[in-house]
Amino acid sequence: MNDDMTKGVINRFKVMDLSRGSVLTGHVIVTTVRCLVACVAIIGVASAMGFDPAASGLERLGAIGLLVLLSLAAGRLTVALGLAAKTAESAGKATVPLIMLPFLSSAFVPADTMGAGVRQFAEYPPFTPVIEMLRGLLTGNPSSGDAIAALARCAGFAVLGYVWAVSTFKKRA
Repeated sequence: MNDDMTKGVINRFKVMDLSRGSVLTGHVIVTTVRCLVACVAIIGVASAMGFDPAASGLERLGAIGLLVLLSLAAGRLTVALGLAAKTAESAGKATVPLIMLPFLSSAFVPADTMGAGVRQFAEYPPFTPVIEMLRGLLTGNPSSGDAIAALARCAGFAVLGYVWAVSTFKKRA
């Protein structure tokens, strides 16, 4: 998105009969599809290494739905970060904290098994409820508390990204 803003592609779109929202929507869709392709690759590698989820068909559909929602929310946030950045390099660097958040959560080890200080930190990062919900869905033990928190976090990320991107786009375009 930043590249399109700085190299004049958006100015070319202005002379065409396009809504401003279509440009943002296109970038969000592309980002979401890229994220989902990466998820499919990760699931493929996990399956090749022997991961066999104990989930029912409905739980697997729930996990896919949650991944789509998370990918859409992340897509909206990254488009907003790209719009807010001054250069393409700074736009890439701005996403690093978003990439690091899952590493600071219970992604690799459940928070229950961590030491006291680390557990307190790992219980509250934004991605912990989403990760716990995905883990619960894939192991056949989903939790309604995790589901509500995960859906709320994904919806919050999506709304934040949307509002931020639209306001930034109006200022810059």
